[in-house]
Amino acid sequence: MSDSQPITCICPGSYDPVTNGHLDIIKRAAGIFERVVVGVVRDPQHKATLFSVEDRVGFLKEALADCENVEVEVFSELVVEFARRWGARTMVKGLRAISDFEWEFQMHHLNRNLAPEVETMYLMSSPQYSFLSSSGVKEVASFGGNVDDLVPEAVAKRFRELFPQGKPGAPVSPQE
Repeated sequence: MSDSQPITCICPGSYDPVTNGHLDIIKRAAGIFERVVVGVVRDPQHKATLFSVEDRVGFLKEALADCENVEVEVFSELVVEFARRWGARTMVKGLRAISDFEWEFQMHHLNRNLAPEVETMYLMSSPQYSFLSSSGVKEVASFGGNVDDLVPEAVAKRFRELFPQGKPGAPVSPQE
């Protein structure tokens, strides 16, 4: 790589929605690499999204506005092709638990077969985020639970708008 090209990594994911755990991994990657490209999967194949890709990108851009070496981009191709497009030789992924490892182990070998030149680097979640997942946050928020400490403010605000008293049919606390 020439001196004019920054050392770049990608941090791919669906970010539906971005959590404080995601932000922790991205910001830590930004301290290691000269440029971080956060790749937002337009249409994830293994799960349906609650938020539009535009919302997911907007949440990330707002939450990462103070990180000068971080960019947010949408992708629809194989993750290794996204990495190649950005000149990234490293994908950074977060690991929370054994279940993450099992999934990431499989993905690593598939990606390695497709693009042996692209390495995957795993960062262990910070202890306070080791339990945190987008699906868990969506579940709590959908029943009207407080997620303010788990996600950026813009995401928490959107959840309050979407689920002011939880899911229709969910238990509602009596009015005082």
